[in-house]
Amino acid sequence: MYEEIIAKNSLFAGLSEDDTQYALSFFGAKPAHFEKGEMLARAGEPLTRFGMVLSGNVQVCMEDFDGNSIIMAIVTPGHTFGESLCFIGNESPVNIYAVSDTELLWLKTDKIKEHGSDKIAVLITDRFISMLAARTLEMNDRIQILSKIKLRDRLVTYFSQNVSKYGMSFRLPLSREDMAAYLGTDRSALSRELGKMRDEGIIEFCRNNFTIKHRI
Repeated sequence: MYEEIIAKNSLFAGLSEDDTQYALSFFGAKPAHFEKGEMLARAGEPLTRFGMVLSGNVQVCMEDFDGNSIIMAIVTPGHTFGESLCFIGNESPVNIYAVSDTELLWLKTDKIKEHGSDKIAVLITDRFISMLAARTLEMNDRIQILSKIKLRDRLVTYFSQNVSKYGMSFRLPLSREDMAAYLGTDRSALSRELGKMRDEGIIEFCRNNFTIKHRI
């Protein structure tokens, strides 16, 4: 049912059907279902598996010193979360929960540590390492946003990152409340700033669909 979603992930892209089944077995793939709002992992507990979202959306959140929730990542179908935490075996510093009813695959890294020598095992291990490197670059994008003091600068950085990935028009997988949490602000301040940017002719938007009118 989710073969196309799995095939788009960098761990499995381009593999034959047999090799995909081998890879799923290699990672000990186990399907799971979570209801909207259900917690997948809690801060302070070890993350023994990483996940691939098949349907729905997952958020990775961290609490600041005041107890406010900051969204660190939004995980959509075909993408994964928790790879690094699973691999190194440390306690999770984040909470992970389902934003909507979600289907996913839980995957393990045990066999990567066994250093399998057959060709497909080596290929999958290399792909996993590349995935960890890509996740580091994504975290750098996140840091670029949070390092900006002004909300306008955070928005410009966030929109610029989306333009580089999707072009001048794109859809964000965030409600306004979640978008505010992702940018480290409140919903009212975000709505005001988005309205100003629209009035200045910088952006157009309808709900979660955004168009950047000129390079920012």
